[in-house]
Amino acid sequence: MKLSIRDLDLARQRVFVRVDFNVPLKGGVIGDDTRIRASLPTIRYALDRGGTVVLASHLGRPKGKPAPDMSLRPVADRLADLVDRSVLFATDCVGAEARNAVAQAHGADGGKLVLLENLRFHPEEEKNDAAFAKELASLADRYVNDAFGAAHRAHASVEGITHHVKHPAAGLLMEQELKYLGHALESPERPFVAILGGAKVSDKIEVIQNLLGKVDGLLVGGAMAYTFFKARGLDVGRSLVEDDKLEEARQIEASAGKRRVPFELPVDHVVTDRIEPGTTNEVLPVASSAIGARMGVDIGPATIKAYEAAIAGAKTVVWNGPMGVFEIEAFAAGTNAVARAVAGVKGTTIIGGGDSIAAVKKAGIADRITHISTGGGASLEFLGGRTLPGVAALEEKP
Repeated sequence: MKLSIRDLDLARQRVFVRVDFNVPLKGGVIGDDTRIRASLPTIRYALDRGGTVVLASHLGRPKGKPAPDMSLRPVADRLADLVDRSVLFATDCVGAEARNAVAQAHGADGGKLVLLENLRFHPEEEKNDAAFAKELASLADRYVNDAFGAAHRAHASVEGITHHVKHPAAGLLMEQELKYLGHALESPERPFVAILGGAKVSDKIEVIQNLLGKVDGLLVGGAMAYTFFKARGLDVGRSLVEDDKLEEARQIEASAGKRRVPFELPVDHVVTDRIEPGTTNEVLPVASSAIGARMGVDIGPATIKAYEAAIAGAKTVVWNGPMGVFEIEAFAAGTNAVARAVAGVKGTTIIGGGDSIAAVKKAGIADRITHISTGGGASLEFLGGRTLPGVAALEEKP
């Protein structure tokens, strides 16, 4: 178990908190502040205990140089509203600007808040440059990582900085992520059902291979199902297929068979000519050759019924990836049905990945999910059995 912010003495300390404020931002307007809200418990915890909180995050992909449209200044303004106190914004994350802002905040009474400018305005951040990491560490007496969404990156603010501070610890959000995802992998209440969707099977191969040894059932939907269909020799029309993953798809199905793990693929699907609102569509059995030049865009009603039944009996559910092109209402039935079924589970339910999160919010059932993971790529790598650099770098509890 990792050391927690709860284990640290924070009074009169400069608490450097790596957060994930990589929010959708357009024209200085934040489209969704979920990630900011997710770290509020950690921020408030440190402030309430008299710490000077120094927040650091990346935003977007500025390619190692300043980009005004990716500045964190609008985030500072939104954060100030959410915590109902002023946020001092440093126009850089290292150098004199950062040092002066932290010194100004770290006054006589403590309990102040600083947000540093976008870490990725410096190429050294993604290169995990030791000197850059040491400079970030010079702003801190304590280091807390609350950015699970960046924990799979060996970057300076995630991994490198931990070599220059004593007792690097997990924030409250990071703690929650490790608790729920770790529990699902190590000691889930059974039956344990995993639902995987989305576009590419290549994104999920490691996850499937790791989960096959842990789950009692695996349900597959989304475009990734079509690589499995083509591997079986079925006609997939113009559906998205990764031809270079056909052999791996066959191996996965064979492995599931050997382990006697139910590996469920759609039995029917919704097909259409174009992925646009208002286009005509038809439900076909997946074994039908009538798909022609059309493509699959959602699971069909028979599959929905089968997946609902499989989910209903579960005590632990992990879901990553939609069942179809849910952004278009006509192709959202499968994803919405799965969302409602997951919400009805009497047990632990975990949602990971941006599209899955958007789907449960759209379905209006987010408040009925046990844990919604903030880390898309990180949660996939964790579920795939990989060691996350940002987690490995944190100190273990004695």
